[in-house]
Amino acid sequence: MKAPIAKKVPHLMNNHNHQRIDDYYWLRDDKRQDPEIIAHLEAENSYCKQQLLHTEPLQKQLFNEFKNRIEKDDNSVPVKDGQYFYSTQMQGDNEYPIFVRSKTFADTSLETLLDVNALAQGADYFDISGMSPSPSADLIAYSEDTVGRRVYTIKIKVLSSGNYLSDEIEQTEGYVIWANDDQSFYYIKKDPETLLGYQVYRHILGTKQAEDILVYQELDNSYYLGLYKSKDNSTVFIIQHSTESSGISLINLKDNQNKAESFIPREPKLEYQIAKLGDWFYIYTNYQAKNFCLMKVNFVDRADKTKWQVVIPHRRDVLLEDYQFFDNHLVYSEKEQGINRIFIRCLATGKEQQLQFNDLAFTAHLYGNNELGNSAVRLSYTSLTTPTTHYDFDLNTAQATQLKQQRVLGDFSPEDYQSERFFVAASDGKKIPVSLVYRKDLFNKDGTNPLVQYGYGSYGLIIEPSFSSARLSLLDRGFVYAIAHVRGSEMLGREWYEQGKKLNKINTFNDFIKVTQSLTKQGYANHKKVYAAGGSAGGLLMGAVINKAPELYHGVAAHVPFVDVLTTMLDESIPLTTNEYDEWGNPNEKTYYDYILSYSPYDQIKQQAYPHMLVTTGLHDSQVQYFEPAKWVAKLREFKTDDNTLVFKVDMSAGHGGMSGRFEHLKEEALEYAFFIDLADCLATPDQQIDK
Repeated sequence: MKAPIAKKVPHLMNNHNHQRIDDYYWLRDDKRQDPEIIAHLEAENSYCKQQLLHTEPLQKQLFNEFKNRIEKDDNSVPVKDGQYFYSTQMQGDNEYPIFVRSKTFADTSLETLLDVNALAQGADYFDISGMSPSPSADLIAYSEDTVGRRVYTIKIKVLSSGNYLSDEIEQTEGYVIWANDDQSFYYIKKDPETLLGYQVYRHILGTKQAEDILVYQELDNSYYLGLYKSKDNSTVFIIQHSTESSGISLINLKDNQNKAESFIPREPKLEYQIAKLGDWFYIYTNYQAKNFCLMKVNFVDRADKTKWQVVIPHRRDVLLEDYQFFDNHLVYSEKEQGINRIFIRCLATGKEQQLQFNDLAFTAHLYGNNELGNSAVRLSYTSLTTPTTHYDFDLNTAQATQLKQQRVLGDFSPEDYQSERFFVAASDGKKIPVSLVYRKDLFNKDGTNPLVQYGYGSYGLIIEPSFSSARLSLLDRGFVYAIAHVRGSEMLGREWYEQGKKLNKINTFNDFIKVTQSLTKQGYANHKKVYAAGGSAGGLLMGAVINKAPELYHGVAAHVPFVDVLTTMLDESIPLTTNEYDEWGNPNEKTYYDYILSYSPYDQIKQQAYPHMLVTTGLHDSQVQYFEPAKWVAKLREFKTDDNTLVFKVDMSAGHGGMSGRFEHLKEEALEYAFFIDLADCLATPDQQIDK
């Protein structure tokens, strides 16, 4: 079968007296209904299937390996929220959870709230979000997305009867914050074109959505909105967050449920979050603190920053990441040189205790700490060799109680694997953190192992060193798996992020390339068996890297890749564009136009040999529109000078996150792994064949 060749229809774009011609612009259809475009995408799917047909037995084997490591009957750790402990159950071959609750943590008498498997019957895609019990705990609000565009419809179930209220709220972000009266809730409505959440409404049960009360409207389309509730249930916070600044408005649930009052006026470059404890508001902020600090102020004094009192000071080399308040304690997490630390502070005495863990490099997330009166702080813990483990740490003694560890079925033993963490010198002398893992008995630091290198490097997002049971299928075949913590993340603090955004974005790509070169030079990888993977902004990373240094990679997987950066950032009608200006720069300004043009993967395709490539997308992707990778693949086919594989898989019923369901998404991972394993085998001599 020949690869689909898209027709060329010149589309002229003229900006800043610079002309670009996009021959594949016609592949864009915002309604996703054009028969010619759908036929082209289906042809790409047929070609992908045919080209990778020989890997299907391996894909199936990998999928079965993934699935057989997962405990089919599995419950989450119960989390207290009001009168009940809430958790989820996974049963048998079910794709979706069953939401349950109990009166106590250890109670085995469980009440079923929602069976998502029943709700999802007949749907190709189904995502449930924002399940929230009302204050009386007799009503449950939740939301559904059956397309993958992350646009949700809110529904209300009466638990005592099992019936549903007639209230259905459409075009929302997907979660609600209940008022204390049990008769109303707040939600965020999305703009149907840009998909930005821009309005906060209060809905009163039993009324029509058209009658909902507008509490807040965001007029600046560079801001996202979010909602959360204070732990004392007195206040709803409306977060307004852009890339480089934020604001918060407050709804006083006792005095005026229909009015939002600004905490402080928004300021450029000022970012903050707040928590309420008694009469004090605690402010997590970058005010005079690039790596953030924690301050506090009485509500009446909030506008006067001279009255903000330091609780955790700013430190130049330490990133303050997260915090949780309890009646008598503060728990906070920080990162120094990319290493996590978590502390418990007694508010009365100021005495602190650091939580102790076994691994040097690990990931720990505070979660489920909804109650001010808790005696322990809940967190999840994982590393590259340690399955996800849930702990309660006593707030007074810092003693840990292990609640659960993810079971990995089969013959898995953590002692069989080795993780390492070290730094690689960048082109400008900066030190790039690298985390990697391999199976001890299959690794030789002599340049013979295949290697998969993963990267992201945008929005300050940190790809933490965490465990994956599916990844064992690579490690058990002799692969080394590495994470390049390139600039654009906050692994080394806020400065590390700023050095990889806007007019510094190219550092992200150069860092990734330097890590690859170093790993092969040090003997961690066979230079002919290096593979790279990334998704979304990590897909942009893949596109830029293969334009700059295609010879370093034998194969690349780019998932939902953001590769047409310049055209997208010039088009404010595309969802989320305006919110991204402070990340990439606004190309309506010539300085940013020229800089983005210099690296935009679609614009920088050239006549050269490219690696073997697997590209995936979802037709209904709301974050990176399907036509970006579709155009990219079409143009690559036109320009590349090699005979290497280039396949494009379009999921016609999914969005940015891929397929829904706990097992279905494993098929996508099996496809990527089979792609890499097959390529590695093609280069191996008979006595070096990787055991399939």
